[in-house]
Amino acid sequence: MELKTKVDAPKNRQELFITRKFEIPVNLLYKAHTESEFLTQWMGTNVRKLEAKNHGSYQFETSDAEGNIVFKANGTFHECIPNERLIRTFIMENTGFDVQLEFFDFEALSSETSQLTMQIVFKSIEQRDRLLKMPFAQGLNIAHGRLESIFK
Repeated sequence: MELKTKVDAPKNRQELFITRKFEIPVNLLYKAHTESEFLTQWMGTNVRKLEAKNHGSYQFETSDAEGNIVFKANGTFHECIPNERLIRTFIMENTGFDVQLEFFDFEALSSETSQLTMQIVFKSIEQRDRLLKMPFAQGLNIAHGRLESIFK
């Protein structure tokens, strides 16, 4: 099965690029990334804090069926331009990964379709490649599919 979410990891660079076309308007794609009620649905995580504004911060947390916390992430928004761009830091706690810098560009392709392009910059090529050895692309593709289905 071909993944709709494309991940490009240029050789010998400490970044990767993610692109996905969505069958939803750009304003809904942006809301899905900046409003708790939508993030919770498509990411499958608890949003503990979300201040999607310049210099705002966020915290995500995921628990297993027994209530044990299995994933925590947080960061700071550096730039929020509605329906156009987000720039944030992202760190997964207790994983050995350093903080990442993430650029999200939102583009209207038509009144009913949009595209997300992400650039993620890692501290090292090794950290980027370590993430790529996980089922990262498949998980992101599934999450993006849920995102799109929320608004259909």
